[in-house]
Amino acid sequence: MGMAKHPPMIGGYVEARLVDFVRSQVEAASAEGVVLGLSGGLDSAVTALLAKKALGPDRVTALLLPERGVTTGEDIEDARTVADSLDLETMEIDISRILSCYTDVVALEKAPRLVQGNLKARIRMSLLYWHANLYRRLVLGTGNKTEIMLGYSTKYGDAAADLLPLAGLYKDEVRALGARLGVPRRILEKAPSAGLWSGQTDEEELGISYREADGILRAVERGLGPDELKDSYQGSKVDLVLERIEKSRHKREMPPQPRMW
Repeated sequence: MGMAKHPPMIGGYVEARLVDFVRSQVEAASAEGVVLGLSGGLDSAVTALLAKKALGPDRVTALLLPERGVTTGEDIEDARTVADSLDLETMEIDISRILSCYTDVVALEKAPRLVQGNLKARIRMSLLYWHANLYRRLVLGTGNKTEIMLGYSTKYGDAAADLLPLAGLYKDEVRALGARLGVPRRILEKAPSAGLWSGQTDEEELGISYREADGILRAVERGLGPDELKDSYQGSKVDLVLERIEKSRHKREMPPQPRMW
């Protein structure tokens, strides 16, 4: 697969703005640094690179949180490669033992695959916040704009973070920024996956490619309505994206609160 041409907006300005964002947020919180989960995928690699540029390697802790029998050897190797290349402090914790404790209490193996996956995401976020609290650091989220708009995240799992530097970039823009920052080609070109079960890929689960989703989301952002969108994009894909935006609205808003007066 050849690399896509960089979107025009991705350049030194974007990089500098995101580096300054991370640095200023950490300083404003009087935090010692950041903690992030390093999965071996594109988003976490780009986020780690930005964090190192903003804070230096000594203030960035990377957690590798694989699951035995689910996380691929390639993903573990890629995560280690990124951490080593950036000289980051790294901790590796297999979450399988934690999952086995849940199995002793609830019928985890009988739950739908998505419910199991959400639990895994929340276990990982608990570990990130444990270490962030322990070392007086902030949790650095890795979600991008495409995932956030489509609701492709676990509420109070990977959607939970103290700051989200990639939240303003669509997936293709993250890939372009990664190329600019020197993310290894293997990571740039691998199929994105949340790694919650064997063989999972984002695009298969979403039912749409990131390229198609980015195009439709940009058109929605420009204010195009459903009929206009369907003049340019496949109707079923437009309906899928619009439905996901609406159904995931609760993930982008505070919990509903009653009006008292």
